[in-house]
Amino acid sequence: LVSPETTVSVSAHNAVLGLAKAPGSTGLWEKFSFGLDPSTLQERLFVSEENVDGFLGTALCPSSCSQSALESQPLIEVLDVSEDRIQIRVE
Repeated sequence: LVSPETTVSVSAHNAVLGLAKAPGSTGLWEKFSFGLDPSTLQERLFVSEENVDGFLGTALCPSSCSQSALESQPLIEVLDVSEDRIQIRVE
């Protein structure tokens, strides 16, 4: 993380942390953890095509599904992510 570029915005009902990667760090962030102390951290995933596929695959077809059921799963593609919406295409 690049600390001078980190921002914090707090309101009555919301808090936002803006984080910036260090120049040598590449690739998308997959997940983050938050909490009051290290022993109570909760994990959250960023919205990405892989994370959406994994979540929906688990929700739509638990680990006990057969191979043919897995092959018939819809193709899910994340098209756009912004502050106020996410656009997903399902085939």
